[in-house]
Amino acid sequence: MKRLIFALFAAASISYAAEHPDTTGWKNLFAPDLSNTVAPGMWTYENGDLVAKDHDTLWTQDSYGDFILDLEFKVIAESNSGIFLRSGNIKNVLSALEIQVHDSADGSKYGMVAAIYDAMPPSKSMAKPVGEWNHFTITCKGPLVSVVFNGEEVINANLDHWPEVKKNPDGTPNKFPVALKNFARQGPIGLQGLHGKAQAPVWYRNVKIKVLE
Repeated sequence: MKRLIFALFAAASISYAAEHPDTTGWKNLFAPDLSNTVAPGMWTYENGDLVAKDHDTLWTQDSYGDFILDLEFKVIAESNSGIFLRSGNIKNVLSALEIQVHDSADGSKYGMVAAIYDAMPPSKSMAKPVGEWNHFTITCKGPLVSVVFNGEEVINANLDHWPEVKKNPDGTPNKFPVALKNFARQGPIGLQGLHGKAQAPVWYRNVKIKVLE
């Protein structure tokens, strides 16, 4: 009986961990007028949705270390965007982890939606059809990074397991000139603008953040 109770408790804990949080009272990552961004460029709100009109990344002025970021996104065919976490240098996108946002696998499991770009694929595909809203909850705490995607945890990474330059733990190469273990643990958060040949739009909404103590 004790084993059964423990197993039920463990299962409940796993299920709970994969739920998206109640974000009531959380801070909006971006102000309604985008005044807390570095340079809003051609980003704008349309009917409450945040959209880009060009390729520029929308960066926060504030830096964030340990946090939970919750948001929704919508893509169409050939949309290509991403969420940059804790950038070490906003002029160099390879100084930040990127959680992929687009409609496909981008030709590689390391580029599919919800992947840590060029470093770790999601454990399963949870993407909804193009034109429907998807939900991410991204947690960063020290070296630990997790992504809950439409109710399923698909990324559970420890950056300390990336000690080598341009190499993933499974031996595959990556593009990063700095080992992910040595990436900044605090920095601005960014939304990538229109990217790729198609320059297809992407939409974000309900972008909320909770700073962890």
